[in-house]
Amino acid sequence: MTTLSNDARAALDRSHKRFERAWERFSQARPFARAGHLPPLLDASMSLLQQPGGVQRLYPHAIEFDALGVFAGSDWSEPAALRPELVSGTFAGKAPIIAVELLSELRILAIAEGLLDHPGMDATQARGFLETLLALNLARLFPRHDEADRTRPAQQTRAITLTLQFIVEHIGYASVLDAVVQEAESMLAQRPILVQTICHMIAELGRSEPESRAKPLFDALFRPSAATADDPGVARYQAHLSAMTGEEIEAEAHTFARHLSTTGLASAYHAVLIRHLRGVAPTLLPIALALSSTGRDAMLSYQELVLRLIDEAVYPETAQAVYGLHALLERGALYFPPVPRGLWRQIVHPIRKEVQIKLREVYGPAKPPRVWLLSGLIQVLGQPLGIGQGDNPTCQSARALSLWAQSDPGYLLQLLLWATRDGAIVMSFEGEAISSKHLDAALAGDLHTELDPISLILVPHLDRIYGEMWRRVADRGADGHRWINPEFHGWWVQRGFAICVDIFSGAVIDFDAFIRRFHANYHPYYNGNQPVIFPQPAGIASTTPHGEFVGWHAITIQRVGLGPSGEMRVYFNNPNNEGRQDWGGGVVTSVTGQGEIPGESSLSFDQFCSRLYLFHYDPLEQGEPDAVDAQVLAEIAHAAATSWAAGRAFN
Repeated sequence: MTTLSNDARAALDRSHKRFERAWERFSQARPFARAGHLPPLLDASMSLLQQPGGVQRLYPHAIEFDALGVFAGSDWSEPAALRPELVSGTFAGKAPIIAVELLSELRILAIAEGLLDHPGMDATQARGFLETLLALNLARLFPRHDEADRTRPAQQTRAITLTLQFIVEHIGYASVLDAVVQEAESMLAQRPILVQTICHMIAELGRSEPESRAKPLFDALFRPSAATADDPGVARYQAHLSAMTGEEIEAEAHTFARHLSTTGLASAYHAVLIRHLRGVAPTLLPIALALSSTGRDAMLSYQELVLRLIDEAVYPETAQAVYGLHALLERGALYFPPVPRGLWRQIVHPIRKEVQIKLREVYGPAKPPRVWLLSGLIQVLGQPLGIGQGDNPTCQSARALSLWAQSDPGYLLQLLLWATRDGAIVMSFEGEAISSKHLDAALAGDLHTELDPISLILVPHLDRIYGEMWRRVADRGADGHRWINPEFHGWWVQRGFAICVDIFSGAVIDFDAFIRRFHANYHPYYNGNQPVIFPQPAGIASTTPHGEFVGWHAITIQRVGLGPSGEMRVYFNNPNNEGRQDWGGGVVTSVTGQGEIPGESSLSFDQFCSRLYLFHYDPLEQGEPDAVDAQVLAEIAHAAATSWAAGRAFN
């Protein structure tokens, strides 16, 4: 089981005690009275199942569910009559129904493992049921954090995911091997900052099916070179390195670089190699970091800083910082004049006590808090499109961090210094300073901490300031993004503002003019072939795979251009940190194969327009709105009216 922080362990213990009390009341009640004790039991079960380690504590009771009547009189009373293809719909229901479903899956797991005999289902049938269930629910086994899931209470999503992961670890990955490997490859292609879930997935696949399609990924993490073929452990590998010749070490550097470039994953052994080369053969570092001429030039120009970053932040426990350092150098981030100075300042500056406590609580005691912070900073600056909001309703803050890491990294470094030194940040809104120090939380509430270290520290401050900005514009009679986005995100956000939804009635207003304006400002055929210079914030109407409206979601338009097939596409960053989305009606975002750089999603221009509801533009560059074909506009309007705008007044 994953090592838990003190807070997580305390939450697990509380939920477990609550469940045991509810279980005792239920099991000791007379059979005719148990129905009255079932709702509290289901509520306590959901509370326990959503805690890391909770499924393990609840599972021993699974053999008693049937005997005590947990499913009596319900659709789950006979497991042989259950159909795995219906489970996904149940998972979209309310908490008590989800709880019953999860308890039923654990009962079937007990049958599959031979812990429970059931007259209507044998172990083979139970295993087949679970294998089909897992294959049909991969998106929940490895959640993508789409907006439809986020509208449900977070504990429901976590309970489903943790239970399914528990099941697959018990019955093995073989039955869903190809689908899981494809899932891992698709996630890695987006080069996210957080890869712990993916690495866990790869480790389980490699151990259960060592010669499977998962082998390249498993090798990248655990056997990346001949010297690590038996996964010797970092201490023995360090000894191997010390005994190698110069030629052998250079070959090692080339081998690790290939894995890094191919998968985006950095092994703990890679971190050991980088630290070793830093001491004995620094000229081989560009090879081991898989640097092109651009990255090599950056490293040569800032060699002292790069070596210091390796000293401070690259360890086996923070191995993914190796890829972050590769990306930082490749994108030339050190050539932004404030970045080297800001990094030096962050390296030497003390971190306030409560920040250290938070970092230690979330990432553990294996390394000092400063190491976690600096390793996260390297990744954020190197992988700005890999920043994600996690399981939090904070797309605005995640988008802001990504925008600053791309366009104003010096400002991001300043905010981080304030947060780690002063415990507050200050932003300006219409000429007035706003400090996060004494503001209440806005959207984040109880922040889910599965985040990179920079987001963990900054998002609570950003969320409070964002909420304060909304309070200041609440009575202006128009959508607050008009004023907030340029102030919150940066001066490069265009001051022209277009929205097609009336914020009071929800009606769609002047959609034709809205789409014409977007073409005239963003489509190269209508805007004089002008590129997007600075990424621009925009808002989409998020929808389910059935096209049903979910909510308004913040994204960033990165660029617009022709895809490989000659189709005009919008390339955008989704702070969900999972770009694959099915929004219904054939609107399925692409993350590879259509010219995307890692971290981008893309849609055809018309499909993107069908989900767009808000954007910024330069009012001095009007383009040619009247030149847009009326048939194209009609098709976009139809796609909007039959999805997110269904049931709304539409003009």
